Amino acid sequence: MDWPHGDHYTNYTYKGAPTTMERWKINLVVLWIGQFFVMAGTTMITPFLPLYLQEMGMHNPHQVAIWSGLIFSANFVTSFLFQPLWGGLADRYGRKMMLMRSGYGMAVVMTLMGFAGSAWMLLALRLLNGTISGFNPASVTLLSANTPKNKVGFAMGILQSGGVAGTILGPLIGGLLADSIGFRSIFFLTGGMLLMASLLVTFLVHESFDRKAALAAPKTTLRESVRELSHVRELPALFTVSFLFQFALLGPSQLLPLFVQELHGPNVANLAFFAGLVNSANGISNMMVSPVLGKLGDRFGSERVLNICLLGVAMSFIPQAFVNSVWQLFAMRFLQGVFMGGLLPSVYSLIRKFTPDGMESRSYSLNTSTIALGNVLGPITGGLLSPFFGIEGVFLVSAALLLLNAYWVRRSINRRPARQSEAS
Repeated sequence: MDWPHGDHYTNYTYKGAPTTMERWKINLVVLWIGQFFVMAGTTMITPFLPLYLQEMGMHNPHQVAIWSGLIFSANFVTSFLFQPLWGGLADRYGRKMMLMRSGYGMAVVMTLMGFAGSAWMLLALRLLNGTISGFNPASVTLLSANTPKNKVGFAMGILQSGGVAGTILGPLIGGLLADSIGFRSIFFLTGGMLLMASLLVTFLVHESFDRKAALAAPKTTLRESVRELSHVRELPALFTVSFLFQFALLGPSQLLPLFVQELHGPNVANLAFFAGLVNSANGISNMMVSPVLGKLGDRFGSERVLNICLLGVAMSFIPQAFVNSVWQLFAMRFLQGVFMGGLLPSVYSLIRKFTPDGMESRSYSLNTSTIALGNVLGPITGGLLSPFFGIEGVFLVSAALLLLNAYWVRRSINRRPARQSEAS
């Protein structure tokens, strides 16, 4: 049934149907499940990808390492390129349609990965998976547009926790299942999970979207859309926050096991466990606090939460370069995750606030492209810098970049309210 247009935050009830206030909560639960499945499915292959290539007949260690890196990053490369295209279509045809397109498409592609017979086939399928992806920006846009304004920050925090949970637990689940059901079966299982999430979206998610009005609006090219959005002074600073969030998070990630080994000693038992624990420390605290910080953004302003958290993330990188034990490193990364928990919910809320009407999906898709770019460039840059400066230098470079971004955000975002108050 179509819900009434206009103020879609009013508590309408139709013969026992959920009120609209309840409807946004249903959307949030379903999209949280979808986010978890998508991110878990994307990262689940991390622990066994080299072994999967060996099963296909590739035994040269150097070759396996190169192909593993190419295959894992392929998804993010095409995602970076194609997200703005899907965002433009979402603004014209609806965000729920893009959710279903992405969800069902990734379910099919992920299943096909289980039938791959060579590294080339797996690489092509990962490229295709990134091309048709777009579940995340469509989820964010739909939820932000169909949630009461005073609940957007909280909803964004909850939604982010689903993605973070999938990112943390995906490799763990993949590693556990690889030994019990085999590599190929994991792809089939992941495809089934994505199919289930897509069916939930199809039958349970509601979107208030006027497609006729959207189609009647003047059509703009991708280039024109990017130019128009770049002229909104707040948006480039917000996009850079998302880019640096992933860049700084993944920059030292592949170096952390070696750093833990250096701190812990090479002959200590359970070295892999401690390396994994340290690597996931900021993700655990991020997942725990992001709903709380999103709610604080609703109450005190997302600008304030973003400024504090961005500064906190930047400063928490500095002591990581000077720790003397694994537990000190764990503590600093756990604290860092607390501040990270407030970044993306605040960014999502502010993108909605500053984006021109009718361009929300394109704006969120551009933001997702910057995240994908950070996923690609972060590990590459960390690997290039580490021979010269060590992982300690990578930590300090990340801190410096985030501090510069914090200064840019403070200047660009905090000016508009001042101008508005003067005009009034």
